[in-house]
This record gives sequence, structure tokens and C-alpha cells, in this order.
Amino acid sequence: MIDELYDSLYKELTGWCTAMTGNKTLAEDLVQEAFLRALINAKLLEELDFCRRRAWMYRTVKNLYIDRKRREAFETMTEEMPRGGYEDANYTQIDDEQLLNILTQEERMLFTLRYLEGYNATELGKLFGLPSGTVRSRLSSARRRLRKSLKDKS
Repeated sequence: MIDELYDSLYKELTGWCTAMTGNKTLAEDLVQEAFLRALINAKLLEELDFCRRRAWMYRTVKNLYIDRKRREAFETMTEEMPRGGYEDANYTQIDDEQLLNILTQEERMLFTLRYLEGYNATELGKLFGLPSGTVRSRLSSARRRLRKSLKDKS
């Protein structure tokens, strides 16, 4: 069944994925990974007719591409923390990095991108695959932790 699916859809999926990604090598990798997932889910696919199998394959390739783009965006952001930023009298006594190290890595990333780089909660939600309300909640928690740390140091 998987062999038949591969024979009938490989070229079609690769062409579609190449158009979507703009990169033939990436498209081939994504299609191969989708077929690996098809092997894992062979029992499920056997119960479907050809049209639904085809739709399942397209959706799987698309989801793999979206996951890869999210991972790339996240990895690019985590490679290097931006330096500099807003200075206030309350912050002059404590080095910015030392202050931000109080936060978890995720909070530090969100806080830096929001307050030093200017991203809004909706944009951050899209980058991290989170609802914007969750982003706002985590930023609020980070601000509380930073405020408490500043009060304790004073």
C-alpha cells in the first residue's frame, strides 16, 4: 500500500512542495519524511480511500514544513541574545545580563524580544506557536520576577 502511494504521489508531492518551499532539496526531504510518517501510520492509511490518503500526505508535508520553519525561527532567535536596550535609573546598578539571567530561558527570550526588540504579543505568539494571551501572561510573570529581584537588591 505504501509502495503504491509512493509511486503515485512522490513526483506530485515533490513538485508541490518545491513550489511551496522554493528549494528542491528541502522539498525532497519533507516528502521523504512524510512517507516515513505514512509507514508509521500504515494501519490508519489502509482504512482510507486513495483521495483521503492523498489529502493526508499533503497535510503531513505542509505540517512538516510549518514545523521546520517554526523551529528555524526559534533557533535563529536563541542563537544570540541581543545586547543593549532601555536603561532606567532602577537598572543602572545591575548589569542587564545579570538581571535577565533571573528569568527562565523562554521568559528571557520573550522579554528581550518584546521590550528590547519591539515585537508585540501577537507576533511573539506566531513565532513561538503560542496564543498571544499566553505570551502576555508569561511576560507578566517575568516582569513580576524582575520587579521582586530589583526590590530585594535595593
